[in-house]
Amino acid sequence: MEPPQDPSGGGGGPPPVFAGGPPQGAPQLPPQMFTTAAQLLDLTDKKLLLVLRDGRKLHGVLRTWDQFANLVLTETRERYFCTSPSSFSSPESSSNDAPRKLYCDVPRGTYLVRGENVLLIGEVDLDQDDEPPPGYEEGDVEEVFRLQREVEQERKRRDKVKGRRAGELWGGELEGSGEVLF
Repeated sequence: MEPPQDPSGGGGGPPPVFAGGPPQGAPQLPPQMFTTAAQLLDLTDKKLLLVLRDGRKLHGVLRTWDQFANLVLTETRERYFCTSPSSFSSPESSSNDAPRKLYCDVPRGTYLVRGENVLLIGEVDLDQDDEPPPGYEEGDVEEVFRLQREVEQERKRRDKVKGRRAGELWGGELEGSGEVLF
C-alpha cells in the first residue's frame, strides 16, 4: 500500500495541477449520438413535416423508425401547393390580378417512408399548425389539381416552342430531345 501523497507537493514530486486530484478526460458522449437514426428519438410522437426527394410534402405524427431511418407516420396528410399564373385565373378576373397561391391537404393515413427518400425533416409548431402557410390560401383539392395540370401543360407548350425555335436556329431537329421514349 502506498502512503498518501502530500497535496502541497512537498513529497519531492511535481505539484499537482488541480488541487482536487488528477485531471479528468473529456466527457464522453453516448455512442447513439453519432447515428442519424438515433437523432429521431427526440422527434418520436411529434408532428413532423417531411419533404421527400421527389418533391412530395408530408405532415404526420412520427410513431416509429429503424436504424435505416425508415419512418412510420400516422395521421399523414400530403400537402400540395399551386401558384396559378394570372393568365389562368378565372375569366371574370382582370389580367393585372396577382397570381393565386393555393394549397390543399390530402389525407393519406398511416404512411411508411423509406429513409433514403427523406430530404428534410422538421418539427411542426402546433401553435401555427391550423394556420395556412404564409402567402397561401386553402383551396379545393380538385381546383388545386386542375391548376397544377394547367400550369404543367403550359410549361410543356412553352418548352416545345423553345425547342422548335432552337432547332430552326441551329438547323437541327430538336423535337423530343428532352423526352424519354419507351
